[in-house]
Amino acid sequence: MTDIAAVNGTQAAGQPESDRSRWIALVVLCVGMLMIVLDQTIVNVALPSIKDDLGFSQSTLAWVVNAYLITFGGLLLLAGRLGDLIGRKTIFMSGLALFTAASALCGIAQSQEMLVGARFLQGVGGATTSAVILGMIVTMFPQPRDQAKAIGIYSFVAAAGASIGLLLGGVLTQALSWHWIFFVNLPIGAVTALAAIRVVERDQGIGLKQGADALGAVLITGALMLGVYTIVKPAADDGWGAPLTLGLGAASLALLAAFIAREATARTPLVPLRIFRNRNVSGANVIQALFVAGMFGMFFLGSLYLERVLGYDPLEIGLAFLPVALAIGILSVGFSERLIMRFGAKPTLLVGQVLIVAGLILFALSPVHADYLSDLSGPMLLLGIGAGLSFPSLMGLAMSSATQEDSGLASGLVNTSLQVGGALGLAVLATLSATRTDSQLASGVSPDAALTSGYHLAFWIGAGLVTAAIAVTGLVLRSAPALAEAEAIEGAPGEPGVEGEPAYWEAA
Repeated sequence: MTDIAAVNGTQAAGQPESDRSRWIALVVLCVGMLMIVLDQTIVNVALPSIKDDLGFSQSTLAWVVNAYLITFGGLLLLAGRLGDLIGRKTIFMSGLALFTAASALCGIAQSQEMLVGARFLQGVGGATTSAVILGMIVTMFPQPRDQAKAIGIYSFVAAAGASIGLLLGGVLTQALSWHWIFFVNLPIGAVTALAAIRVVERDQGIGLKQGADALGAVLITGALMLGVYTIVKPAADDGWGAPLTLGLGAASLALLAAFIAREATARTPLVPLRIFRNRNVSGANVIQALFVAGMFGMFFLGSLYLERVLGYDPLEIGLAFLPVALAIGILSVGFSERLIMRFGAKPTLLVGQVLIVAGLILFALSPVHADYLSDLSGPMLLLGIGAGLSFPSLMGLAMSSATQEDSGLASGLVNTSLQVGGALGLAVLATLSATRTDSQLASGVSPDAALTSGYHLAFWIGAGLVTAAIAVTGLVLRSAPALAEAEAIEGAPGEPGVEGEPAYWEAA
């Protein structure tokens, strides 16, 4: 592996223009990812305006978000694998075109049905675009230091985009109208597509014959879409113990079990199960699901706390979260790569997770009518620093055994664990928070205090979920010395978890 890295380094040194093109291509891919991430949060700010303009009820308004989430979360894994089979650039460009066109339809929508249908298409385009980006990045940057730096930039876009979306959504909705939160995607999508045609190299893929498992595709897509639907609709509306929730949840798990059985016996599986034999890959995806379940719920419920208790308007909410975005950016782009190379991904991840737990606990201890500078700015900064350290480490670990043939699959898996973990965590935290608030109101507590109590409970649970992620990190992930020893003992060529480990583990 060291020799291969040396050869790659020699080639890069002799081809400065090629190296420059790779970094330009990275910027193009990250702009495409930023557009997808922004869209997921920018819509939330505009929901009240959409409700009033198109006459949505409170229950039907949820479909503006749910239609997108169901297709997006359901298709990520399939889209990532299709990138490996028919070419990641082909999948990226197709998704980008569909997402941009669907954004135009959202922007001109004059009815509830048209907007929800366009959001459904947007989810398909978003999944197809984003599923392959991380896989393209790790194949573009095989050298460990460059790869760590590139993943840091990608992580900044993926993590900080949520905060930027809150700010941009407030500006566009207040200054223009909700239609412009979708129209803004048109020039970004067009410029990204034109740039990608020029600077992103086309890959051929390994061919559909290597994974043409139609039944497997139907099973995994059905399982994920049904699972996401169960989380965002019946579980949110009727509760986790409702018959419909339990029935659909059981059906989703049954489809997932059937998919695993199918992939274990298929001659050309859609998703080769060997990728899960690597404990760092499997562990990193479990950690990410717990991590985002605990942290991303804070963004949603924290926004509600700022709006409903402290009286912030959309623009002020976006500005309140700005320290999170800035800290993530500075850490992800400026320091995370150096820390990972120096200390390894696992220690860097552990420090980041501890900081996030501290930030969530401080949020849970904040007073009802908190002052931003004295009570909230500190937790915001801790969350930003923690995320800036954690996300690049997690992304690197989750992609650590990705080969040229499987990098799209690994990328789709990373995004799936992020989306499903985030949706599940938000549904659970929002439900428990609302239950706590209702209980407090029934006992005669003031509305502001009751709301704050509900949000505080959600922050405590979020801190518990991230603490569980810390435990998995310590018990499951292998440290740099352990990996080096494993390579010396088990170093059979092509063995999962050895050949595919990132070279920076050796350097750490």
